[in-house]
Amino acid sequence: MTLPNRLADEISPYLLQHSTNPVDWYPWCKEALDAARERDVPILLSIGYSACHWCHVMEKESFENPEIAAIMNAGFVNIKVDREERPDLDSIYMKAVQTMTGQGGWPLTAFLTPDGQPFYGGTYFPPHPSHGLPSFTQILDAIHSAYTEKRDAVLQNALEMQKLLERSLLEKNPKEVSEKSKDLTGQNLIDHSLIFLDSRFDPIHGGFGPAPKFPQPVVLDFAIQSYSHSHDKRTLQIVEQTLTKMARGGIQDHLGNGFHRYSVDSQWLVPHFEKMLYDNALLSRLYLHAFQVTSGHEFKKTAERTLDHIIQDMASPEGGFYSALDADSEGEEGTFYLWTKPEIREILGDTLAAPFEAYYGVSDLGNFEGKNVLHIPQDLKAFAENKGLGSAEIQDQLERAKTLLFEARESREKPLRDEKILSGWNGMAIRSLAEAGGALDNPIYLEAGIKALEFVLSKMRKGDRLLHSYKDGKTSGYAFLEDYAAIGNASIAVYEATLESRWLDEIKWVTDKILELFWDQEKRVFFDGPADGETLIVRARDIMDNATPSGNSLAVELLLKTSQIFGDEHHREISKYVLDREAPLMAQFPSGFGRLLTVLDRSLLPKTTVAIFGDQKNLKTKELLKVLLSFYDPNRIVARKDTNQILNHKIPFLQDGKVGPYPEVQICNEHSCKPLVSDPETLRKQLQFE
Repeated sequence: MTLPNRLADEISPYLLQHSTNPVDWYPWCKEALDAARERDVPILLSIGYSACHWCHVMEKESFENPEIAAIMNAGFVNIKVDREERPDLDSIYMKAVQTMTGQGGWPLTAFLTPDGQPFYGGTYFPPHPSHGLPSFTQILDAIHSAYTEKRDAVLQNALEMQKLLERSLLEKNPKEVSEKSKDLTGQNLIDHSLIFLDSRFDPIHGGFGPAPKFPQPVVLDFAIQSYSHSHDKRTLQIVEQTLTKMARGGIQDHLGNGFHRYSVDSQWLVPHFEKMLYDNALLSRLYLHAFQVTSGHEFKKTAERTLDHIIQDMASPEGGFYSALDADSEGEEGTFYLWTKPEIREILGDTLAAPFEAYYGVSDLGNFEGKNVLHIPQDLKAFAENKGLGSAEIQDQLERAKTLLFEARESREKPLRDEKILSGWNGMAIRSLAEAGGALDNPIYLEAGIKALEFVLSKMRKGDRLLHSYKDGKTSGYAFLEDYAAIGNASIAVYEATLESRWLDEIKWVTDKILELFWDQEKRVFFDGPADGETLIVRARDIMDNATPSGNSLAVELLLKTSQIFGDEHHREISKYVLDREAPLMAQFPSGFGRLLTVLDRSLLPKTTVAIFGDQKNLKTKELLKVLLSFYDPNRIVARKDTNQILNHKIPFLQDGKVGPYPEVQICNEHSCKPLVSDPETLRKQLQFE
């Protein structure tokens, strides 16, 4: 039996998975770097995450192999990092490997000098040469020989890579930005970006580009917001086609709810089966917005199912939300989610199985390694008409079948759940829950969001600092820019859904900490890590919106909103400066800046403030708020004034309003205000003609 290694005391489930490997793993720490210097050997840095299928494959093939582990231990100091726990390290070394090889992914394998400078890297390496890839042992031998026999060349390469990383972090207009892109600003940049997305749109299956296909909720939310005021039919088609195809594809779990991470094909049919909190947080909010803008019932249903997954499968008893569900179970990818036709027949019987199999695309041969990923090949109404039945009757049959199959699936070995709680990802989930709670008048969603926000701000705050990760009563690391900004935006959503002034204090606190810890006034940029954080080879700064919005984009979004709430001109100036600074990059890579484009688009729209005068517990106030929140308005700021309320922070647009004998609402734009209203239906009519 292998004794636990140095990872045994970590809180990250991913690191703990490797704690019994024969590899002498270190977590990222000063001790590991010192050991590399003392032994005069390079560092092997392996970065992954618990739900990563290929991370598990490489562990099983190489890190559990005593012979390979012996080579690693003899020639390297080996460091294992959870990318979700240390996004700064992941960002730095992923950028280095992408620069060296032209590609990246996880598991990330990087070789470093004892000072942490990267000089070679890749992703997954097989135990034996395969598909044009050298074996992992060949890589280890080659790196060890180069470091031993060609040290000067290795160190020179490492130094050049560090300089390249330093330049890329701060360069305003990288060389790859075209002359045309440099001149695009404002609405011209928005229009250019939508044209670019249209050029990559798949008109048959929805989404952008070829396989593998990622949902890209940040980009699609930009498109929804743009359509909400432009009413461009092509933009609407892109949104509706993509969201409909995803909701009906195998990328959505049709029995247990929630979305898998991405599709390996262009049809959204076969997914990579891990489920991530951030994906489902962002997608639920995306579908909510799509419903608000289009009134599409399927979008509403999908938003609700996705939020139900977050609450039912990812909520901790303490209130926060866990990070991920693994792709694998029983040692295979996707086993928990797959079905054969005989399995379905045995559980449902022939009568109930027949319509279920037809509707969810079940076949004898299957669509994934002889088994079936459930998906919906056709519209329910068309399916019902084809069967000569009503939609309601078919829907009832399908729901009964789904319930029986779900109960049977619950007896299977479940995928492992990564139960660390990350403040930033929780912020994204809280925001979606709070917005949905208000927009759909669903107190369950709102209460779950409030409970999670209270958890983060109580259990994940130490002194005057937010913390990044929590598990089983233990915390790890100070928070990053993404964490603060996501929690700040979530706090605004909770405030607007509850009108409780305590959340204004948290919004102000978060915003002040962002400017104190992450904004460099001299360089005029946001960094991902705090100014007083660990000294790394470079200070991490990843401004692109990838699977999640960047900390940079979230911070600019927050500052734009707080400039409206508190009337803070400094916040507005910073947000405008960053938007102007990054405009050339947005123009060159629109799909990599979905959230920042959303913020830019919002900055160009007329500002709307909604002043509510009255006690938030008053039934009439709640009715007015219910009407208000049911409408989609991304540029709306809501605040409340009450004679019994003590506001610690000045809100300019509330100052002149007077609290009357009954609750009232006043909507203002930049130039005028509508009449005060106290009747919910009158308010609804005002909003319909906005």
